[in-house]
Amino acid sequence: MVNLDGKDVLVTGGTGSFGKKFTETVLDRFEPSRLIILSRDELKQAKMKQRFSPQEHSCMRYFIGDVREKDRLYRALTDVDIVIHAAALKRVPAAEYNPIEPIKTNVMGGSNVIEAAIDQDVDRVIALSTDKGANPVNLYGATKLCSDKLFVAGNNYSGKGGTRFSVVRYGNVVGSRGSVIPFFLEKRETGTLPITDPRMTRFWITLEQAADFVLDNLDRMEGGEVFVPKIPSMKITDLADAIAPRCDHEVVGIRPGEKLHEVMVPKNVARNTLEFEDYFAILPAFQDWDSDSYHEENGGTWCEDRFKYSSDTNDRWLGAEEIREMIGPEQVAIEERKERPSAKASSK
Repeated sequence: MVNLDGKDVLVTGGTGSFGKKFTETVLDRFEPSRLIILSRDELKQAKMKQRFSPQEHSCMRYFIGDVREKDRLYRALTDVDIVIHAAALKRVPAAEYNPIEPIKTNVMGGSNVIEAAIDQDVDRVIALSTDKGANPVNLYGATKLCSDKLFVAGNNYSGKGGTRFSVVRYGNVVGSRGSVIPFFLEKRETGTLPITDPRMTRFWITLEQAADFVLDNLDRMEGGEVFVPKIPSMKITDLADAIAPRCDHEVVGIRPGEKLHEVMVPKNVARNTLEFEDYFAILPAFQDWDSDSYHEENGGTWCEDRFKYSSDTNDRWLGAEEIREMIGPEQVAIEERKERPSAKASSK
């Protein structure tokens, strides 16, 4: 794992679910010179300061700014060594209704980060992506695919010895902003959970795993790789049973822009993909380093042509009990307390 002691690290969109977990992880393990949170919401920054205050953690810095504003990025990236680009507009329905907004943030904002990082001599940049960016069917996924390609190609602009850019792509994050879990927790009060399609599957990863995976790839990246963790799949019906085992299910149909299953390594890039014990690395078509040497030094096996890493054909699956553990025992306890009859009621 990369050593961040004495480093200047900036996280765009740092007040989000990932940013807060990444901050917690870095502060627990390292002593960075500066850990900068760049985001546009002053209220979220004020709340985050209460948890990670500059008084208790002298490395913490909070910058108000938007990745859409290139001038602000140039100033914010002064003397920064590492950038984690987590800023994004990610709500699928909102993106469909307001299409230009995610384009401005996810695509043009990503371009601004690339240009500012190169010009300010940042050492390494990792951009966070999503399974929805592989073979996208909605605008959010399309903007993330475009962003992924921008960051991979950013290495061509920085040149050999310049800023290195890579991408981390993973699935649905347990408990993140926009997760279905809070929605199910709310709906179980009614006794019925709406299910889009009982066949639906998704990849699942915890915030802790996501933060660890980013740190691991900061160390191993050469520039241009799209790193994909090997993580378990889950059926939407198993998630519903884990959260509310006594609720009925109502099939409501797949929403516009949704997939039945998610893909993280599409067939068309399998020939450029190396498989390792716990992750895949999709290598760039253009690079200033030798992919054969990369293969020999890091190990791994080339994926077969037309291979696909999809949530419905995964060899790792979560059952209801494992899903409960990922969600957190406190949520299960809430369910049990609400449904178990009281002693007083039982005696009647």
